[in-house]
Amino acid sequence: MESKLVLITGGSRGIGAESALLAARKGWDVVITYKNQETEAKSIVEKIKQLGRRALAVKVDVSKEKEIYALFDVIDNEFGQLDALVNNAGMITVISSFVDMSPERIRDVFNINVVGAFICAQEAVKRMALKNGGKGGSIVNLSSAASRIGSPNEFIDYAASKGAIDTLTLGLSKEVATEGIRVNAVRPGLISTDLHADAGDKDRPEKLKKFIPMQRAGKPSEVANSIVWLISNEASYINGALLDVAGGR
Repeated sequence: MESKLVLITGGSRGIGAESALLAARKGWDVVITYKNQETEAKSIVEKIKQLGRRALAVKVDVSKEKEIYALFDVIDNEFGQLDALVNNAGMITVISSFVDMSPERIRDVFNINVVGAFICAQEAVKRMALKNGGKGGSIVNLSSAASRIGSPNEFIDYAASKGAIDTLTLGLSKEVATEGIRVNAVRPGLISTDLHADAGDKDRPEKLKKFIPMQRAGKPSEVANSIVWLISNEASYINGALLDVAGGR
């Protein structure tokens, strides 16, 4: 079977890292990006290579379009193809009331979570579209249950950015369906990752699990299962879906 390549942005830790490893176990070659965690990214690459798959880690700040364009040039030169994109890179800032959010903070969140995801998706579509000589493919955008909950008193800016990702998914899935490209989103709920420490409360999953019908936080691997399934041929008729992985919340 011909090898397929998936690009996973923000693949050095958490959900991105778990998705990269699972994809490799399922037979995918993998490119991951990282911004600061070079050691962790290289470790993921070595683990993938030990599974017999090709792997590459590229340092990219997705808020800078020139770095995204350079990333896709590397993919063209090193692999010559792209079969799937997982738009996972994102940021969350410290817990804050809405009125205390600075314009700079809001711009940073949207530049990374929205603009970066848009440009990555644009570059992926250019390469996958049948009309451009591509073979089709799959895009999975990482949204969040926050997009429908709103995250009041915590991070409304982050929630709003993920609402934009939902809309991107719905619109793009319809626009490129005839080009052989499926576009879906996964919306994780309360998941035990480093993002909670980034937000200033590493114990947040334990504190909030009582609000989850399943009475526990999710694991990054549980979200990865959904992502890797959506990029696979097993999900060949799923397009424009917003898949909640949130324990029933």
